[in-house]
Amino acid sequence: MAGKIAVVGSNMVDLISYVIRMPDRGETIEAPAFEMGCGGKGANQAVAAAKLGADVLMVTKVGDDLFGDNTIRNFQSFGIDTRHVGKVAGTSSGVAPIFVEPSGENSILIIKGANGHLLPADIDRAADDLKACALILLQLEVPLETVYHTIAFGRRHGIATLLNPAPAAPDLDLDRIRGVTYLVPNETELALITGMPVDTPDDAGQAARSLIARGIETVIVTLGARGALLVGRDTVAAIPPVPVVPKDTTGAGDAFIGAFAHFHVQGRDLMTALSQAARYAALSITRPGTQKSYASAGDFAAFGG
Repeated sequence: MAGKIAVVGSNMVDLISYVIRMPDRGETIEAPAFEMGCGGKGANQAVAAAKLGADVLMVTKVGDDLFGDNTIRNFQSFGIDTRHVGKVAGTSSGVAPIFVEPSGENSILIIKGANGHLLPADIDRAADDLKACALILLQLEVPLETVYHTIAFGRRHGIATLLNPAPAAPDLDLDRIRGVTYLVPNETELALITGMPVDTPDDAGQAARSLIARGIETVIVTLGARGALLVGRDTVAAIPPVPVVPKDTTGAGDAFIGAFAHFHVQGRDLMTALSQAARYAALSITRPGTQKSYASAGDFAAFGG
């Protein structure tokens, strides 16, 4: 039987503007389209895994504004366990204005809101349910102390953890994430964490190996259109890209991680899980939006997954 996945992380309301180009400072231009939807790195990863059929527990905080109840309903619509989704009085929910260019590339701002109130005590309150999980997913849109506390919790109880160090945090303490099972940065995040160049896959491999030397068990570097790279103590392997015509790359990294988590807790070997994750993320960028671009298990199977 497949294991359960916990996501200890963020939720956001995505405010997506499709632009012809980004305005210069002081300039006002017209954008052709706007959409609003549920997002946030933690929520996105939870939804991607759940849409593929995973059993997912969400640990997060929402505001007491009009977005909070909608976010909880959204989780529940995908069958996600929301018993540890708490409301913070007098605080807004997290918001993410997103600007998508014709190429599909995006620029994103985040306002953490209630996500900043997810604290180590919330992890302790969810401890019994977290202990029943096979894998815990983490990101950096919640307080770092909560991330460190959860990694330590996972290590103490023999639960695998995955940290997606996004958005990049220059004050991330590598010593305190040493116990994480999987570190999954993109190239920009890898460069910031290591202070090393990542201009080529070889550069990225060397930077990832420096993290292995610091005590990280496994590093998975997402390389966008160039696929991904798996680096372990005795392993360096490339995960080839899946060629598609991109429409909107928003949330592709979260699709990759949610899909990897799903296939990994099903018992697939790392390379198979990562190859499936790359295919799932590729399918997501052929569709507009974030969570709505994530395929169901049936749609993914039709795509060849």
